[in-house]
Amino acid sequence: MAPIASSGSKQIEAHWNSFKLYNGYRVLIALTLLLNNNAILDWQIINGNALAKTALAYLVFSLISAVATWFEKPKLELTLPLQIILDIAFILLLIQFSYANHNVMGLLLVIAIAAASLISDGRLSLFYAAVATIGILLQQFIDSLIHPDITHDYTSAVILSIACFAIAWLAHSLARRMQDSEQLASQRGLDLKSLAHVNALITHRMKDGVIVVNRDLFIKHHNLQADAFLNLENRDWEEKSLDSIAPEIATLLIEWFNDEPASPDNSAPNVSTVHILSRELRISFLPVAESRNQGAVVFIEDWSQVQTQSHQVKLAALGRLTAKIAHEIRNPLSSISHANQLLQEEEMPATNQRMLQIIADNVERVDHIIRDILELNRRDRTNQEMIHLNQFIIEFHQEFCAVENISARQFALTIENHDDIVLFDRRHLNQILWNLCKNGWRHSQQQKNSLHLRAYTGNDSFIANLEITDDGNGIPDNINNHLFEPFFTTEKTGTGLGLYISRELAEANGANLQFKPTEIGAKFVIQIKKATI
Repeated sequence: MAPIASSGSKQIEAHWNSFKLYNGYRVLIALTLLLNNNAILDWQIINGNALAKTALAYLVFSLISAVATWFEKPKLELTLPLQIILDIAFILLLIQFSYANHNVMGLLLVIAIAAASLISDGRLSLFYAAVATIGILLQQFIDSLIHPDITHDYTSAVILSIACFAIAWLAHSLARRMQDSEQLASQRGLDLKSLAHVNALITHRMKDGVIVVNRDLFIKHHNLQADAFLNLENRDWEEKSLDSIAPEIATLLIEWFNDEPASPDNSAPNVSTVHILSRELRISFLPVAESRNQGAVVFIEDWSQVQTQSHQVKLAALGRLTAKIAHEIRNPLSSISHANQLLQEEEMPATNQRMLQIIADNVERVDHIIRDILELNRRDRTNQEMIHLNQFIIEFHQEFCAVENISARQFALTIENHDDIVLFDRRHLNQILWNLCKNGWRHSQQQKNSLHLRAYTGNDSFIANLEITDDGNGIPDNINNHLFEPFFTTEKTGTGLGLYISRELAEANGANLQFKPTEIGAKFVIQIKKATI
């Protein structure tokens, strides 16, 4: 026998609930039959009336079936056919003993077949009709044998049999349609769920922040970028009002709600600018439906980041231009340097020698600037390799101390992480550390532990951190935002490209270079993603 419920536990539970309801109906019918025969608690009436006896047996059967069905024992595939066949048998007996109510009892038989067909999703419906038809015809045949002197009319039996088959077929068709509708609704539900999941992925991957609010400004949905822009990750935003999370945006949104035009153009968002958490945010609103009163979608764009990106594009173009200019300058500069060296070899007064030395110093300075510019132009040409970070740092520390003539007591080294492996261009990493350590040493007190290089793993176990600190006078707050700008320097002899090149080289290798304010000296941190092996 094919299993009745094939669509999961929810469908099986629905079948059991329908079957429980039918058992309650069957108990009610049995009680009604006993009341109709005045046989309730009167054994003499029951003992002398075959219909009453059958009704009492039917009531006992209904109660036992109701209890078994309530506890859902045994399996539905076995319980339902067994109870329906016995149900048909009892109803046929009731028809046999109810001479005056044949039509009413026949109606009970039709209801039983229809209920069984619907509960079983149309399975075995024609079988139940066939069992009922066989019982009806057999009953008529036995009745004709018992009472041969009475003329028997088979018309009512045939009509009842046809009705059973008709009801069974209709119930079967209805059950199939319901099943198809349920499958279609289930598929539509899965499609909607999948679509909602895709929409959630898209919104969470967007660079712009997205917040969905209703007319009362309660937040219904937001993405990860909105978390970062409005600092929602540290707040309980669920079902909170927007005016308690971001009152600046809420004020603009209320004005937008109240300023709904007569014929709104949903494709034209309203754009405004606000400052939140030291960011310049560009806010735009779009209605979720035709009317603004049904809610709005708030789009948040970090305008300062857009301006920064635009600035970087301009700097990239400027970098390419300066690289070409540097190539053109290098040739005449080499000629000037060579001519200056030839003049320095001749006998000249001390004043002239001093002027030649000034020329040599400035030629060397210009050549250093050109080298930095050319190196900056080659920042994207990385030759990344697997680097054991601890071994690399130890070797760098020894080399830096030897070249810069610094003792290990003055330049402290601390390694707190494991033997992390990173994917980085070895030459770029060496240049970044050299620039930072050389700047730190130049601005430090140049005493014991004045310069400190520390390797550690922070809160994110997938990031290796390199920290360079010094004990100098620190960096004033008013120039913090200009540290990594090209050609920005506070020294007369500086080029202003060291930190800029260091950050560019770090980003070219997927790392991040940051300045961390401290009470004493300066601190720079390089965050490098660990390699996955």
